[in-house]
Amino acid sequence: MRTGVLAQGGTAQLGNPYLNIGIFLGFVLITLLIVYRVSRSATTASDYYAAGSSFTGPQNGVAISGDYLSAASFLGIAGAIAVNGYDGFLYSIGFLVAWLTALLLVAELLRNVGRFTLGDVLAFRMKQRPVRAAAAVSTLVVSFFYLLAQMAGAGGLISLLLGIPKTPGTIFDGQALVIALVGLVMIVYVLYGGMRGTTWVQIIKATLLVIGAAVMTVWVLGLYGFDLSALLGAADQVSPANLINAGNQYGKTITSRIDFLSLAVALVLGTAGLPHVLMRFYTVPTAQEARRSVNWAIWIIGIFYLFTLVIGYGAAAIVPPNLLSSKNVNDAAPLLAFELGGTLLLGVVSAIAFATILAVVAGLTITSAASFAHDVYASVIKEGRPEPGSEVRVARRTALVVGVVAVIGGILANGQNVAFLVALAFAVAASANLPTLLFSLFWKKFNTTGALFSTYGGLVVCVVLILLSPVVFGSAGEAIFPLSNPGIVSIPLSFLLGVVGTFVGASRGDAAEQAEHERKAAEMEVRSMTGAGSSNTAAPH
Repeated sequence: MRTGVLAQGGTAQLGNPYLNIGIFLGFVLITLLIVYRVSRSATTASDYYAAGSSFTGPQNGVAISGDYLSAASFLGIAGAIAVNGYDGFLYSIGFLVAWLTALLLVAELLRNVGRFTLGDVLAFRMKQRPVRAAAAVSTLVVSFFYLLAQMAGAGGLISLLLGIPKTPGTIFDGQALVIALVGLVMIVYVLYGGMRGTTWVQIIKATLLVIGAAVMTVWVLGLYGFDLSALLGAADQVSPANLINAGNQYGKTITSRIDFLSLAVALVLGTAGLPHVLMRFYTVPTAQEARRSVNWAIWIIGIFYLFTLVIGYGAAAIVPPNLLSSKNVNDAAPLLAFELGGTLLLGVVSAIAFATILAVVAGLTITSAASFAHDVYASVIKEGRPEPGSEVRVARRTALVVGVVAVIGGILANGQNVAFLVALAFAVAASANLPTLLFSLFWKKFNTTGALFSTYGGLVVCVVLILLSPVVFGSAGEAIFPLSNPGIVSIPLSFLLGVVGTFVGASRGDAAEQAEHERKAAEMEVRSMTGAGSSNTAAPH
């Protein structure tokens, strides 16, 4: 085994930083070339937002897994398992089970009804301008929380690769500069690549990530005679925590048990409300291909999360205890790579982690840009009649703004556990988007007022509870709201607000308005279930 050294300030500095960055720059240059080659025709809204719906189900399934397997999956979950054992693995179970919700409830229906964004579906039978504005707001907030996780992962990884510590009491330091550079590369992907280029980056990244995780998994198991029980036993003996049994992170108090239940609810329901995942269903030509996409994604994601189980426990068993703790939990996978294969494997694994961060951030950015340009600019400001080419120009400018905001947020969130930050994004998505989406698809009486109540109400409740939680206050004793994840409160409240808003809106509408609403609801039901009338050439109105 190889042992790393601790740089000044307690930051692990491993391997050759020039090799690490060289491998990473090689990936960036290759993918930028690919983005340039495949995206020169991304001039129309359909090309820029949905790649002309030209990808097959398997291709899109790999890309979806690339979007979904973020820094939280590779760095955060592996680290959570290494430090907390069984309780850390619960994250991956929640992330995987969530795909059943997406497959059974939204994949085909969403593809049949919408065109580019979540707002297309929500506004199909509602008043266009207020509902699209609400969808855009929720999309931007969810994407912001998700972007925080990716940028935080970038900061921690750079700290490990280059030995650049985060200076206590300061915001702008060496890590902040690198986070800014990551944001710059991401903006280039989105500005020039659009959805087509971003999708190919996701496909390449997902392939590399699964192969890299598989190599580490086989390597670790080989050291223990391919006996998983021996690995678990070795990890449990070395670690000061009991990694085999539950309760290291959740279960010690009633509050922590409720917090775990809240986390599970948010994870299982959040995927079906994630805008950047939902937008991927529009890059395939038919609803059947959308379902195939999800099937492929489930298999790839499920296999990968089994790999993280071995990687996490392998890090606990193999990495020296003085190098791994709850303070640098995101470093578990790179540290394990260094212990297994030295500088070269560390460089490869770190490059894959960088690719993961860049690809996911690019996907989130194009989703945010599309939501603002398509739902706010084209549909609200221009009332559905934007000048030719102006929508794509606005989308590109929005990408610049989102990139700057992501960099600033990532600097502030640097050092947080990325799996935990993503769980907050899932809670916001499940609170603001999922109730409105399900009501729109399955409840004929659901109306515009109900959509606004559930979207804005769920969003505000969830974000306020996060601001009052231990996430912001630092400890449960000081927090006003005791749970770290608010899903168990905010998600049911959002469903309830949708019901209340629907009855409030129904009491205000006249007979003609109600009749038109029922006609559109019937049309939406037929289209969502059968695909009749669905098209990628005209937005639904």
